Amino acid sequence: MAKTFGKNAFLFIIVTVTIDMMSFGLIMPVTPFLVSELTHLPIEQAAPYGGYLSTSYALLNFLMAPLLGSLSDRFGRRPVLLVSMMMLGADFLVMGLSTSIGMLFIGRFLSGISGATFSTANAYIADVTTKEERGRAYGMLGAAFGIGFILGPVLGGLLGDLSSRAPFFAAACLSGVNTLYGWFVLPESLPVADRRKFQIARANPFGALRQFSKLPRIGWFILGLGMANFAQMVYPSTWSFHAEVRYGWTSAKIGWSLGVVGVGAAVVQAGLIGRFLRRFGAPRTLLMAVGVVTATYTAYAFASQGWMVFVIIPISSLGGLLSPAVNSLMTSEVGRDGQGELQGAVASVQALGNVLSPLVMTQLFFHFTQQDAAFRFPGAPFLLAALLSVASFVPFVAGIRATSQPAPT
Repeated sequence: MAKTFGKNAFLFIIVTVTIDMMSFGLIMPVTPFLVSELTHLPIEQAAPYGGYLSTSYALLNFLMAPLLGSLSDRFGRRPVLLVSMMMLGADFLVMGLSTSIGMLFIGRFLSGISGATFSTANAYIADVTTKEERGRAYGMLGAAFGIGFILGPVLGGLLGDLSSRAPFFAAACLSGVNTLYGWFVLPESLPVADRRKFQIARANPFGALRQFSKLPRIGWFILGLGMANFAQMVYPSTWSFHAEVRYGWTSAKIGWSLGVVGVGAAVVQAGLIGRFLRRFGAPRTLLMAVGVVTATYTAYAFASQGWMVFVIIPISSLGGLLSPAVNSLMTSEVGRDGQGELQGAVASVQALGNVLSPLVMTQLFFHFTQQDAAFRFPGAPFLLAALLSVASFVPFVAGIRATSQPAPT
């Protein structure tokens, strides 16, 4: 794989995603406690602020992702990745030094602008792999995501027991190391001959979506991914708040639970995605994954004891097959010079859901955990996620049917 670009090319992308997810994972167990500290509110009442922070990140990501995707199609993947990683380190440093909730928002703005890392990494992989290799490559990318989540939350939870700010400084250091690594080893994956002129009409979220609305074979998958991602945001937006309020977990235990999630993701995507795609094909793998996430969201919603969560996690890990299967289907429908734009459009749709989902999920959690609530149900956000996952079957099935037909000439 990626022989033309040398063994460091693909390895760098894997390391990039691993370190970035370690960075994000480091701060997840302690974010509720830091928000509570800065707002002087109990954890359950501070949860909406966590939603506002996630929305701030998503809004900037929604606006910037297609711009950065198009810039990577024009100037190459390397400069976009390096600038993105530098800004991510600055984000964590600002958050670690924050003395007010406003400084946390500044940090999330910076992180939202630098959020091209994953979409550009996806485009990089499309550059350096063949269509036949791509599904396995995206599975390896998912495994890197999982490995980052194994190490990051566990370390973040342990550091969080020492200080609610220590994980942010650790995340900043990791991002800095990753930037230096990329500066010295990352080759450019997009040849000059395959680049195209920058067009502002295609470099904004609405322009990118209009472009792909002309390709319903892609559009259905993008819509389905948007819905699935809206549901999936229940994890980063409410998991830590939910665990502390419902089960009384400390930051360390929250970190261990997220670490177990990472183990499941790494095992499934590194060991199973290739086998599933070969045996069942991308369409069936996709639909099976949607079924799994629907069932496990429902299980989380009604898990009344903390030990139940650790039983559900291994099953829910199979939902990690969803993204590689969809990416495999979509990238096969787009030429090499449009992969950056495709991933930018995908990131924009996901980010648009991310703008709304944290608000909805945290407000729902807040409503059902207050003393004056009609009935107490901390699992309400997970039940909503299950309903959204059921709805995502419709566009995914439509996309599968569209791609099974010959492309119009």
